[in-house]
Amino acid sequence: MNRLSGAARLMIVSDLDHTMVDHHDSKNLSLLRFNALWESNYRHNSLLVFSTGRSPTLYKQLRKEKPMLTPDITIMSVGTEITYGNSMVPDDGWVEFLNQKWDRNIVSEETSKFPELTLQSETEQRPHKVSFYVQKDKAQDVMKALSANLEERGLDVKIIYSGGMDLDILPQSAGKGQALAYLLKKLNAKGKLPNNTLACGDSGNDAELFSIPDVYGVMVGNAQEELLQWHAANAKDNPKIIHATERCAAGIVQAIGHFNLGPSTSPRDVTDLMDSKMEKFDPSFEVVKFYLFYERWRRAEVENSELYLANLKAVCSVSGVFVHPSGIEQSLCDCVNSFRTCYGDKRGKPYWVWVDQVLPAQIDSHSWLVKFKKWEQSGVAFPPYFIFKFISAEKANHFFHTCIKSFALWKTHSWIRLLINF
Repeated sequence: MNRLSGAARLMIVSDLDHTMVDHHDSKNLSLLRFNALWESNYRHNSLLVFSTGRSPTLYKQLRKEKPMLTPDITIMSVGTEITYGNSMVPDDGWVEFLNQKWDRNIVSEETSKFPELTLQSETEQRPHKVSFYVQKDKAQDVMKALSANLEERGLDVKIIYSGGMDLDILPQSAGKGQALAYLLKKLNAKGKLPNNTLACGDSGNDAELFSIPDVYGVMVGNAQEELLQWHAANAKDNPKIIHATERCAAGIVQAIGHFNLGPSTSPRDVTDLMDSKMEKFDPSFEVVKFYLFYERWRRAEVENSELYLANLKAVCSVSGVFVHPSGIEQSLCDCVNSFRTCYGDKRGKPYWVWVDQVLPAQIDSHSWLVKFKKWEQSGVAFPPYFIFKFISAEKANHFFHTCIKSFALWKTHSWIRLLINF
């Protein structure tokens, strides 16, 4: 929340399962498309919020299974837990707020009277959330009776049914929508209310996200019947909420373009990266292109040309250094020479590369320090640092044409300091 000095250009608040993450896409192509778009165009001045029904345990498990970016803010357990940053620091103010008119023991007592309810795993039982499975044809009757019982016991609760089987009981003041409203109020108090906010979801527990005033919303193309029914009954005339034609993360990208919230062409959608240029040099954009080319180089999807290596060595500073995690340093030019052995080593294999938390800092009029994490399909991460030095804006575009090939040398998961002159 404090990473940005001012208001975020865009804040995306997205559900994970079947919204940001497509479990039917074994190659995770739509997610990788979103990743490239976000890191190349938005990360440095925008906020990414994941809002999920998953507990912290299952959320962390999903991060190990899928090529997900690191969010700035995480809302978990159906809006009952809010954390910030890489360390996932909890919001104590939100905890205190949810404690009002909530008694988990009473909820457990009353739900035990309903044999139709099957308790979910222990990891999904949270301080302000009690979760069950219930058959679809019995859900409405159970919810009505349970709500009346809890009200008689003096509790003010919310019962949410989603996914055709999940039933969550929360404090009335909890939920994905209330958590988002809380965040917006908190940002507004700091003078950092985002210029635009886009809520993204696919199921019933996402409906509240679309009820927040002045927020854009996208129901992804694969949205479930329960959410579509809610929309038809409550928001069918709201032009700020759309039902995308694309599935999952691709639907989010589609919504960015539909609402004109910013660039919506992912670098992964560009066939010829050599022709991909920006009007103004952006180091984040260049880093993303680096690794896309690196991926394609190793998969032999681009030409194996000595010209690339020659041009790279011609513009590398003599002080360019490759630093292995062991501490061993090697001349960048020597690394470039060894690049030849990497071409096509992933040919025909399901090999993907993505970058995360690309954060550039301009050192002077010609230099940038860019910190980021680079991931491969194996799931091993490392955060290299780079200093890109350019003499002119015109030559900045030449940067990609000549230097991108060096990234194929990073398969050893190394740290690199790179100074490039133009």
